Amino acid sequence: MDRIFATFSHRVARWSGQPLAFMLSITIVLLWVLTGPLFHYSDTWQLVINTGTTIVTFVMVFLIQNAQNRDGSAIQAKLDELIRAMETARNDFIGIEHLTEAELERIKIMLERECEGDEAHRIAFERLIARR
Repeated sequence: MDRIFATFSHRVARWSGQPLAFMLSITIVLLWVLTGPLFHYSDTWQLVINTGTTIVTFVMVFLIQNAQNRDGSAIQAKLDELIRAMETARNDFIGIEHLTEAELERIKIMLERECEGDEAHRIAFERLIARR
C-alpha cells in the first residue's frame, strides 16, 4: 500500500506542477464562468465550483505533502552520507533535522561565531552580498 500511494502521490505532484495542469484548471474555471448566465448565477452554480475546488485542494495537500516528505528525507539521507564520507566533516551534524527549532537556532549561532574570525568566510559573504 505504501509503494502504491508513494508512486501515485509522486506522479500527481509532478503532473500538477506542469503547465498543462494549470491550463486545465483555468479552462475549468472559464467553463464555469461561461455557464453562469445559463444557470442564472444560482447558489447551486456557485456551490459546484466551491465544492470542486475544496475537494481538489483537500486531496492535493496530502498528495503533495507526501511527495515533499519523501524528497526531503532522500535529500537528508544524501547529505548525511556526504557528512559521514568526509573525514574532516563533523558527524555530530548527522540527524540534526530531528532537533527543535530552538536547538537548531543555537547550533546556527554557534557555527556563525566559529566563522567570525575566518577571513575566507568573510570574503565569501561579501561576494554573495555583491551579487545582489
